[in-house]
Amino acid sequence: LTLSPTPLRSATPSPTAVDLGPAGYNRLTGLWVDDPEKLNRRPLLIKVENLPRHHRPQFGLSSADLVYEYYTELGSTRFAALYFGEDAERVGPIRSARFFDIQLVRMYEAVFVFGSAYQELLDVLYDTEFANRLLVEEPDSCPSLCRYDPEGLNFLLADTANLKPYIESLGIDNHRQPLAGMTFDAAAPPGGEVANRIFVRFSGAIYNRWDYDAESGSFLRFSEKQNDLEYVNEVYEPMVDRLTGEQISAENVVIVLAEYLTLVKTETSEVYDIDLQGSGSAYLARDGRIYAVQWRREHPAGVLILTDTDGAPFPFKPGKTWFEVMGETSRVRQTDDVWRFTHYLP
Repeated sequence: LTLSPTPLRSATPSPTAVDLGPAGYNRLTGLWVDDPEKLNRRPLLIKVENLPRHHRPQFGLSSADLVYEYYTELGSTRFAALYFGEDAERVGPIRSARFFDIQLVRMYEAVFVFGSAYQELLDVLYDTEFANRLLVEEPDSCPSLCRYDPEGLNFLLADTANLKPYIESLGIDNHRQPLAGMTFDAAAPPGGEVANRIFVRFSGAIYNRWDYDAESGSFLRFSEKQNDLEYVNEVYEPMVDRLTGEQISAENVVIVLAEYLTLVKTETSEVYDIDLQGSGSAYLARDGRIYAVQWRREHPAGVLILTDTDGAPFPFKPGKTWFEVMGETSRVRQTDDVWRFTHYLP
């Protein structure tokens, strides 16, 4: 099959003088870090699997500053987790790339860690301006990128702290990047609607739920425990981090509605890209409320930001953010303080 992804637009050249922000301030979370030296690097974008279920729980997702979940193919989703302000000694299981990851690498000027890809996509990746920032498993990549075999499973995992010296040993430019654009405010904006529970359904095999926890001021993630192909028998369990044993949580949950571009679709195969340039509709859940906002990305090397309907920046809550990237025609339903988003492609 010949794939025809959306045209690759080159990144904007970096200016001579670059505003990196205060030394210890993380522009991706709005928080100050204990060790400012930790931010003197590029973010790490790591692909993490969501299926099969018997490989769960995943490692290290609670340490990511940002996580993007998006539909890949045949009912499944994967995570693209961004590490900058925190490290995790194990992240994974690491899986293969998809076309949408190209946009994420450019958005955050990241080093991309993934477990290969189909040949057509590999050809595109190695023809980008960030080709020298692609990291896959090599004979000498351990202890940074290693195989781990719990209970007979052959996982590929990354140690994000150890990746920094490994990256620099390969001669990769690992200088801190601007990453400007996201705005933060600890005080909840006025308006919005109460949202104590948010359902996010990608398919009958992948669906999740976010419950607001007033004590921590964050949303707690629950994942599906079984298929629900008839949409009548959803069963959930807490999504935990195998590394810490703690439930995954996020101060912000953003539902991004974007156009899925069909590259290949047959009875047995699906390949999509997602157009995340320009602007579109979104919902931001924070502080137990949900706000109808706009997502915006003005140029390839710019981070995703949120605005109000007049185009003014809309603040995230300081902390971590999960982005649920769904089709632009996805269905939205509200019943009192419960919201349900159902992924839909025309």
